[in-house]
Amino acid sequence: MAMKETPQMKSARANMRPGKLSLPGFLGDERDLARLLDEDNEAVKRLGLTHAAVAARMRELRDAGAKGLGEFIAVAPHFDVRVDSVRGRMPCPFGERGLYPKTNVTVRNLATGRDITYTDLHIHLVAAHGFYEGRGTPYRLEPADLAAILEIRPANKEETP
Repeated sequence: MAMKETPQMKSARANMRPGKLSLPGFLGDERDLARLLDEDNEAVKRLGLTHAAVAARMRELRDAGAKGLGEFIAVAPHFDVRVDSVRGRMPCPFGERGLYPKTNVTVRNLATGRDITYTDLHIHLVAAHGFYEGRGTPYRLEPADLAAILEIRPANKEETP
């Protein structure tokens, strides 16, 4: 069943406009926040994952990479992770209280040759709102890319040799 846009979502959509909280904004080419949230939720479900599991893995790799003090650090089994902090903090566009450090986390999966960059705000947006940003933004995270690069597996799926 499709989610309807609530007054809170309407306010969030206004906060996501370019120049409001960030120069490029959060929605890109998207106009319908409720539809975007539904589509990303379905994509995560098709992967057999939850937003909480995705965010937990993002947080885990961020925490491991923070030990590198701004340099890439090896994280088992085959990742290089760098955490860069920039001055300042960002608010949640959904209007929740709190500010999130401007931290960029770059994860290189050495086994696949792919990498991805995300922020502390992304971790919050995924965990609390199932929001990966809109298509066409420079900071969009595709759920399938996150799952593949960060090697996030469904909890109930057994490893096959």
